[in-house]
Amino acid sequence: MLIATWNVNSVRARVDRVTAFLERSGVDVLAMQETKCKDEQFPVMPFEAIGYEVAHHGLSQWNGVAIASRVGLEDVAASFPQQPGWGEPLAAEARAIGATCGGVRVWSLYVPNGRTIEDPHYTYKLDWLGALRDSAQEWATSSTPTLLTGDWNIAPRDEDVWDRAFFEGSTHVTEPERDALTAIEDTGFTELTRQFTPGEYTYWDYTQLRFPKRQGMRIDLALGNESATARLAGARIDREERKGKGASDHAPVIVELAD
Repeated sequence: MLIATWNVNSVRARVDRVTAFLERSGVDVLAMQETKCKDEQFPVMPFEAIGYEVAHHGLSQWNGVAIASRVGLEDVAASFPQQPGWGEPLAAEARAIGATCGGVRVWSLYVPNGRTIEDPHYTYKLDWLGALRDSAQEWATSSTPTLLTGDWNIAPRDEDVWDRAFFEGSTHVTEPERDALTAIEDTGFTELTRQFTPGEYTYWDYTQLRFPKRQGMRIDLALGNESATARLAGARIDREERKGKGASDHAPVIVELAD
Protein backbone atom coordinates (compact mmCIF):
# COMPACT_ATOMS: atom_id res chain seq x y z
CA MET A 1 0.00 0.00 0.00
CA LEU A 2 1.25 3.47 -0.91
CA ILE A 3 0.29 6.28 1.46
CA ALA A 4 1.28 9.88 0.75
CA THR A 5 1.09 13.17 2.59
CA TRP A 6 1.07 16.51 0.79
CA ASN A 7 0.44 20.09 1.77
CA VAL A 8 -1.33 21.06 -1.45
CA ASN A 9 -1.61 24.79 -0.63
CA SER A 10 -5.20 25.13 -1.95
CA VAL A 11 -6.87 22.06 -3.38
CA ARG A 12 -9.18 24.08 -5.61
CA ALA A 13 -6.24 25.79 -7.26
CA ARG A 14 -4.34 22.52 -7.72
CA VAL A 15 -6.97 19.81 -8.12
CA ASP A 16 -5.73 18.91 -11.61
CA ARG A 17 -2.17 18.50 -10.36
CA VAL A 18 -3.30 16.48 -7.35
CA THR A 19 -5.45 14.05 -9.32
CA ALA A 20 -2.76 13.71 -11.99
CA PHE A 21 -0.27 12.88 -9.24
CA LEU A 22 -2.58 10.17 -7.90
CA GLU A 23 -2.95 8.60 -11.33
CA ARG A 24 0.77 8.82 -12.08
CA SER A 25 2.07 7.61 -8.72
CA GLY A 26 -0.37 4.84 -7.94
CA VAL A 27 -0.81 6.17 -4.39
CA ASP A 28 -3.65 4.42 -2.58
CA VAL A 29 -4.21 6.99 0.18
CA LEU A 30 -3.39 10.69 0.10
CA ALA A 31 -3.42 12.84 3.23
CA MET A 32 -3.76 16.50 2.26
CA GLN A 33 -3.16 19.66 4.27
CA GLU A 34 -3.93 23.33 3.73
CA THR A 35 -6.86 22.63 1.43
CA LYS A 36 -8.06 26.20 2.08
CA CYS A 37 -11.79 25.60 1.62
CA LYS A 38 -14.99 24.72 3.42
CA ASP A 39 -16.39 21.20 3.14
CA GLU A 40 -18.98 22.22 0.57
CA GLN A 41 -16.27 23.84 -1.58
CA PHE A 42 -14.00 20.81 -1.82
CA PRO A 43 -13.77 19.50 -5.43
CA VAL A 44 -14.93 15.96 -4.71
CA MET A 45 -15.98 14.97 -8.22
CA PRO A 46 -12.51 14.90 -9.84
CA PHE A 47 -11.34 12.51 -7.12
CA GLU A 48 -14.38 10.29 -7.45
CA ALA A 49 -13.88 10.21 -11.21
CA ILE A 50 -10.55 8.43 -10.75
CA GLY A 51 -11.82 6.08 -8.05
CA TYR A 52 -11.11 7.86 -4.75
CA GLU A 53 -13.40 8.53 -1.81
CA VAL A 54 -12.72 11.76 0.06
CA ALA A 55 -13.16 12.87 3.67
CA HIS A 56 -12.55 16.58 4.23
CA HIS A 57 -12.55 18.89 7.23
CA GLY A 58 -12.58 22.56 6.37
CA LEU A 59 -14.17 25.49 8.14
CA SER A 60 -12.97 28.52 6.18
CA GLN A 61 -10.49 29.63 3.55
CA TRP A 62 -7.68 28.80 5.99
CA ASN A 63 -6.15 25.47 7.03
CA GLY A 64 -8.24 22.45 5.99
CA VAL A 65 -7.30 18.75 5.90
CA ALA A 66 -8.48 15.81 3.83
CA ILE A 67 -7.91 12.14 3.07
CA ALA A 68 -8.50 10.61 -0.36
CA SER A 69 -8.55 6.81 -0.55
CA ARG A 70 -9.19 4.11 -3.12
CA VAL A 71 -8.94 1.30 -0.52
CA GLY A 72 -11.79 2.29 1.77
CA LEU A 73 -12.57 5.20 4.07
CA GLU A 74 -14.04 4.33 7.45
CA ASP A 75 -14.34 5.71 10.98
CA VAL A 76 -13.64 9.29 9.99
CA ALA A 77 -12.72 11.64 12.85
CA ALA A 78 -12.49 15.39 12.28
CA SER A 79 -10.22 16.00 15.26
CA PHE A 80 -8.28 14.13 17.91
CA PRO A 81 -9.33 14.09 21.58
CA GLN A 82 -8.72 17.34 23.48
CA GLN A 83 -7.43 19.11 20.37
CA PRO A 84 -6.84 22.73 21.46
CA GLY A 85 -8.67 25.63 19.90
CA TRP A 86 -7.56 29.04 18.70
CA GLY A 87 -9.08 32.48 18.32
CA GLU A 88 -11.89 34.43 19.91
CA PRO A 89 -14.12 32.70 20.73
CA LEU A 90 -11.84 29.70 21.24
CA ALA A 91 -12.61 27.02 18.66
CA ALA A 92 -10.87 24.00 17.17
CA GLU A 93 -9.39 24.66 13.75
CA ALA A 94 -9.51 22.29 10.78
CA ARG A 95 -6.07 20.82 11.37
CA ALA A 96 -6.64 17.09 11.87
CA ILE A 97 -8.62 14.34 10.22
CA GLY A 98 -8.28 10.61 10.64
CA ALA A 99 -9.72 7.63 8.77
CA THR A 100 -9.14 3.89 8.42
CA CYS A 101 -8.12 3.02 4.88
CA GLY A 102 -7.51 -0.59 3.88
CA GLY A 103 -6.91 -1.55 7.49
CA VAL A 104 -4.47 1.32 8.17
CA ARG A 105 -5.37 4.25 10.41
CA VAL A 106 -4.20 7.43 8.67
CA TRP A 107 -4.12 10.89 10.21
CA SER A 108 -3.67 14.02 8.12
CA LEU A 109 -2.21 16.69 10.41
CA TYR A 110 -1.54 20.36 9.80
CA VAL A 111 0.41 21.47 12.85
CA PRO A 112 0.09 25.18 13.72
CA ASN A 113 2.91 27.32 12.32
CA GLY A 114 3.71 29.18 15.52
CA ARG A 115 4.48 32.42 13.63
CA THR A 116 7.17 33.78 15.96
CA ILE A 117 8.49 32.57 19.28
CA GLU A 118 6.94 35.62 20.99
CA ASP A 119 3.51 35.11 19.43
CA PRO A 120 0.65 33.39 21.33
CA HIS A 121 0.39 31.11 18.29
CA TYR A 122 3.70 29.55 19.33
CA THR A 123 2.24 28.56 22.70
CA TYR A 124 -0.83 27.26 20.88
CA LYS A 125 1.45 25.15 18.69
CA LEU A 126 3.15 23.57 21.69
CA ASP A 127 -0.19 22.94 23.42
CA TRP A 128 -1.53 21.37 20.21
CA LEU A 129 1.45 19.04 19.99
CA GLY A 130 1.09 18.17 23.67
CA ALA A 131 -2.53 17.13 23.17
CA LEU A 132 -1.52 15.08 20.13
CA ARG A 133 1.09 13.33 22.26
CA ASP A 134 -1.61 12.32 24.74
CA SER A 135 -3.62 10.68 21.95
CA ALA A 136 -0.49 9.13 20.45
CA GLN A 137 0.12 7.27 23.72
CA GLU A 138 -3.07 5.31 23.09
CA TRP A 139 -2.55 4.85 19.37
CA ALA A 140 1.05 3.69 19.72
CA THR A 141 0.11 0.30 21.17
CA SER A 142 -2.75 -0.36 18.77
CA SER A 143 -2.59 -3.50 16.66
CA THR A 144 -3.95 -1.35 13.82
CA PRO A 145 -1.11 0.18 11.78
CA THR A 146 -1.34 3.91 12.49
CA LEU A 147 0.33 6.76 10.59
CA LEU A 148 0.61 10.35 11.76
CA THR A 149 1.32 12.18 8.53
CA GLY A 150 1.32 15.78 7.48
CA ASP A 151 2.91 19.18 7.58
CA TRP A 152 4.43 19.32 11.06
CA ASN A 153 5.96 22.78 10.70
CA ILE A 154 8.99 21.44 12.57
CA ALA A 155 12.44 20.66 11.20
CA PRO A 156 13.52 17.90 13.61
CA ARG A 157 17.27 18.31 13.11
CA ASP A 158 19.65 21.08 12.05
CA GLU A 159 20.36 19.13 8.86
CA ASP A 160 16.69 19.53 7.96
CA VAL A 161 17.12 23.21 7.03
CA TRP A 162 19.34 24.59 4.32
CA ASP A 163 21.07 27.04 6.68
CA ARG A 164 20.64 26.69 10.43
CA ALA A 165 22.00 30.19 11.04
CA PHE A 166 19.32 31.65 8.76
CA PHE A 167 16.61 30.28 11.07
CA GLU A 168 18.21 31.37 14.34
CA GLY A 169 15.54 32.80 16.62
CA SER A 170 12.71 31.56 14.38
CA THR A 171 10.04 28.93 14.80
CA HIS A 172 10.31 25.44 13.29
CA VAL A 173 13.79 24.82 14.75
CA THR A 174 13.44 25.70 18.45
CA GLU A 175 14.15 23.15 21.14
CA PRO A 176 10.60 23.24 22.61
CA GLU A 177 9.12 22.40 19.20
CA ARG A 178 11.62 19.63 18.58
CA ASP A 179 11.12 18.31 22.11
CA ALA A 180 7.35 18.22 21.54
CA LEU A 181 7.87 16.12 18.42
CA THR A 182 10.29 13.83 20.25
CA ALA A 183 7.71 13.37 23.01
CA ILE A 184 5.27 12.05 20.41
CA GLU A 185 7.87 9.67 19.02
CA ASP A 186 8.67 8.52 22.56
CA THR A 187 5.14 7.19 22.95
CA GLY A 188 6.06 4.51 20.39
CA PHE A 189 6.09 6.20 16.99
CA THR A 190 8.96 6.15 14.49
CA GLU A 191 9.57 8.63 11.67
CA LEU A 192 9.44 6.43 8.57
CA THR A 193 10.98 8.45 5.75
CA ARG A 194 14.41 9.69 6.82
CA GLN A 195 16.28 6.41 6.34
CA PHE A 196 15.17 6.31 2.68
CA THR A 197 15.57 10.03 1.93
CA PRO A 198 18.76 11.23 3.67
CA GLY A 199 19.56 14.89 3.10
CA GLU A 200 16.32 15.62 1.26
CA TYR A 201 13.82 18.41 1.87
CA THR A 202 10.03 18.54 1.53
CA TYR A 203 9.37 22.30 1.43
CA TRP A 204 10.88 25.24 -0.44
CA ASP A 205 9.63 28.81 -0.07
CA TYR A 206 8.38 30.47 -3.26
CA THR A 207 10.68 33.47 -2.76
CA GLN A 208 14.37 33.93 -3.57
CA LEU A 209 14.47 30.93 -5.95
CA ARG A 210 14.69 28.62 -2.96
CA PHE A 211 13.78 25.48 -4.92
CA PRO A 212 16.37 25.67 -7.72
CA LYS A 213 18.95 26.73 -5.13
CA ARG A 214 18.05 23.65 -3.05
CA GLN A 215 17.33 25.87 -0.05
CA GLY A 216 14.59 23.88 1.61
CA MET A 217 13.33 22.33 4.82
CA ARG A 218 12.22 18.87 5.88
CA ILE A 219 8.95 19.56 7.71
CA ASP A 220 6.54 17.03 6.14
CA LEU A 221 6.83 13.80 8.09
CA ALA A 222 5.23 10.38 8.48
CA LEU A 223 5.32 8.73 11.89
CA GLY A 224 4.23 5.13 12.32
CA ASN A 225 3.39 3.04 15.37
CA GLU A 226 5.02 -0.35 15.85
CA SER A 227 2.35 -2.11 13.79
CA ALA A 228 2.97 0.25 10.86
CA THR A 229 6.75 0.26 11.18
CA ALA A 230 6.78 -3.53 10.98
CA ARG A 231 5.28 -3.24 7.48
CA LEU A 232 7.55 -0.45 6.21
CA ALA A 233 8.92 -1.26 2.76
CA GLY A 234 10.18 2.12 1.57
CA ALA A 235 9.63 5.86 1.29
CA ARG A 236 10.40 8.70 -1.10
CA ILE A 237 9.89 12.42 -1.67
CA ASP A 238 8.44 13.32 -5.06
CA ARG A 239 10.41 16.47 -5.92
CA GLU A 240 8.93 16.50 -9.42
CA GLU A 241 5.68 17.84 -7.98
CA ARG A 242 7.48 20.94 -6.72
CA LYS A 243 8.42 21.83 -10.30
CA GLY A 244 6.51 23.69 -12.96
CA LYS A 245 3.76 26.27 -13.08
CA GLY A 246 1.23 26.20 -10.26
CA ALA A 247 3.19 23.89 -7.96
CA SER A 248 2.61 23.78 -4.22
CA ASP A 249 5.57 24.88 -2.11
CA HIS A 250 5.60 21.37 -0.61
CA ALA A 251 6.38 18.04 -2.27
CA PRO A 252 4.46 14.80 -1.65
CA VAL A 253 6.05 12.36 0.79
CA ILE A 254 5.22 8.73 0.01
CA VAL A 255 5.43 5.74 2.36
CA GLU A 256 5.12 2.12 1.20
CA LEU A 257 3.69 -0.50 3.55
CA ALA A 258 3.97 -4.16 2.64
CA ASP A 259 0.80 -6.25 2.61
